[in-house]
Order: sequence, then structure tokens, then C-alpha cells
Amino acid sequence: QVQLVESGGGLVQSGASLRLSCEGSGRSFSLLAMGWFRQAPGKQHELVAVQGGIDLGNIKYVDSVKGRFTISRDYATNTVVLQMNNLKPEDTAVYYCVAHAPDANWASWANAAYWGLGTQVTVSS
Repeated sequence: QVQLVESGGGLVQSGASLRLSCEGSGRSFSLLAMGWFRQAPGKQHELVAVQGGIDLGNIKYVDSVKGRFTISRDYATNTVVLQMNNLKPEDTAVYYCVAHAPDANWASWANAAYWGLGTQVTVSS
């Protein structure tokens, strides 16, 4: 059974940091793109950050998190980490770990191959 399991969410104040971690199991994820989407209340899923497979490794961020969030992967352990610094109230959302095939549209929630169950991040002002 293929799974993505997230950890590391929580409630923090504005300006604080959180580290989200996601571990994949059931197959190798090394050639897949792995990353993070988020969904705030009443809004659609939004790509936050994604990193390509071991043969590409390219990274993309949504403009609103550039300079604050950093994505990284450990291809050997099927793990992807999102380091979130200087958090803002508008970062409040459920964060989902997602994996895409290399040739898929990485910005599309629906086109993902695998999804985690999500972890809540709440940033108070």
C-alpha cells in the first residue's frame, strides 16, 4: 500500500517557524516530484512548493512563500521536508504532501499520483 504521511503541523504565532515532514512508503518516490499543497478555509488547493525527482531536482515555490519556505528531499528515505520560517496568518491552512509523476502538471492537485491526509498549520496574529 502506497502512503504519504505528514507530520509537524501545529499552532504558532506570527513570525514563528514550523517544519513539516512527509515520508512516503510502499514504493520508491525517487523519480516522482514531491511537494506540498495547502488549502485554506473556503479556498482551493494551492501548490506551495515542489521538488522534482532525483534526475531533475528542480524546485518551484508559490510567490507568496519565496524567501520564507524551503523544500528539501532525501531521496534515499522517500522524505520531503518543508521548512517554514516567518510564518504569517495567511499561511494558515491544511498542508498536504503530494507526489506527481515526472511528466504530470505539478501545479495540479487533481493530477497528483498520491496524496497525504494533511496536517493543520495555524498561525495566529
